[in-house]
Amino acid sequence: MSSTQRTPMPARLVERFAETTLPTVHGALRCVVFRDAAGVEHLALVAGDPTGDDVMVRVHSECLTGEVLGSTKCDCKAQLDRALDLIARRGRGAVVYLRQEGRGIGLGNKIRAYALQEQGHDTVDANRLLGLPDDARDYAVAAAILRELGVRSVALLTNNPHKAEALEAQGVRVARRVPHIVEVRGLARRYLEVKARRMGHLLEDGTTFRPARHDEHDEAHREAHREAHCAAK
Repeated sequence: MSSTQRTPMPARLVERFAETTLPTVHGALRCVVFRDAAGVEHLALVAGDPTGDDVMVRVHSECLTGEVLGSTKCDCKAQLDRALDLIARRGRGAVVYLRQEGRGIGLGNKIRAYALQEQGHDTVDANRLLGLPDDARDYAVAAAILRELGVRSVALLTNNPHKAEALEAQGVRVARRVPHIVEVRGLARRYLEVKARRMGHLLEDGTTFRPARHDEHDEAHREAHREAHCAAK
């Protein structure tokens, strides 16, 4: 990754508050709850030992509408499920789950933005009409959680180069970016097209959008398969 100016950070931004083994449909994962200075609780779902270098990591922001209510306007639930599946199958990695709904603008403002999208505005223009930033997410807490877990460098599951830059600015060493492609359709497809066109997200070929196929395997799928094959020898 290119060098990025780093922001000096306090020694501890989060408190490690609770921890347990959580059985999931992806396998048993260690669930660690962290509290930030404002009392907001964030999660890390961990497979194996995350200490050291080149740890597969997904930094994922909460999406109640997609992950709980089943909204088809975004690909958030599919991305979360795929990340959890990947780290569970690899046996090493972490998904950091940040409580910053709606790219950081909050649930109420997200619904207000959805109402503007019903009128024909895209996700970027809707935020701007509300006087809100395109993306208000902050990654200081994510960086602090990764430090608490002992992660030295990450293989970052993301299609968003700006996320990698933001994490590096907080002191996280991003060794490489791993494309995180999921199958999309309908409204979610249009949402991804806007993110690619207006927010700089890199999709399947690095420049343009194509819907993912059921039988498609990107770098992360192939890597997980290779590791599982080697382990079986």
